[in-house]
Amino acid sequence: MESQKIAVVTGAGGTLCSEMARDLARSGYRVALLGRSLDKLQIVEKQIVDAGGIAISVSTDVSNEESVRAAGDVVERELGICSVLINGAGGNQMDALTNTTEFDERELLDDGSVKGFFNLNMAVFQSVIDVNTMGTVIPSFVFGRGMARQKQGVIINIASMNSFRPLTKVGAYGIAKAGIANFTQWLAAYLAPAGIRVNAIAPGFFLNDRSRKIMFDQDGAKTARAENVLSHTPQRRFGEAAELLGCMNWLINEEAAGFVTGIIVPVDGGFLSNAGV
Repeated sequence: MESQKIAVVTGAGGTLCSEMARDLARSGYRVALLGRSLDKLQIVEKQIVDAGGIAISVSTDVSNEESVRAAGDVVERELGICSVLINGAGGNQMDALTNTTEFDERELLDDGSVKGFFNLNMAVFQSVIDVNTMGTVIPSFVFGRGMARQKQGVIINIASMNSFRPLTKVGAYGIAKAGIANFTQWLAAYLAPAGIRVNAIAPGFFLNDRSRKIMFDQDGAKTARAENVLSHTPQRRFGEAAELLGCMNWLINEEAAGFVTGIIVPVDGGFLSNAGV
């Protein structure tokens, strides 16, 4: 029913999830855009409305239950009960990344010469885990309740290459995204009797505002990190946000994927198929 085509997209101001939100609106969904930055959300909202769609922006801290519950009240009051939830909020922080790929004795000196595991800020490390893990759990907890009452719904989490294998420098993000894969499978089995399907998309290396700073120098040249990533990606390029839409729409479609739940789908240009040797 048209009245049930209501999507909630967290992290909707970001590169990937804004593309998903716009596509959902084109498909007839009324879309609630959730994220920390209202300014970014309202840009996406305007794009959707200008194209003839329906969207609302709700400033939300997805790692805070009270904030998400308040957002849920707004969504249900203004749009109705969520039928599709895209858990896209998350990301990393530069202060949670090491700048070395293996232990270096200089990191024990705490003199700033090397940023390794032993001189990372543990509060920032934990915040990355919180926003990625609880930032997926809490919206599922809040919006999944309405789906359970309706006995239907689709939840799509955003996993990562880190869900499958550890990548250098990003320990906190890796913990979180591995957890997202496990939680996706757990929640899929748990919610199956409620008629709710839960799956995850695992993007490979896509460019957004944060990753561009890692993958390119100020002059636009690829960094060593970018060259390493591309050398392990058989298609030898970064992904484009629109290339996630086919997977998203397949997972949402009850006719095409009604018997699909509890899977994590890599969209990675072949990254996971290449050991690099």
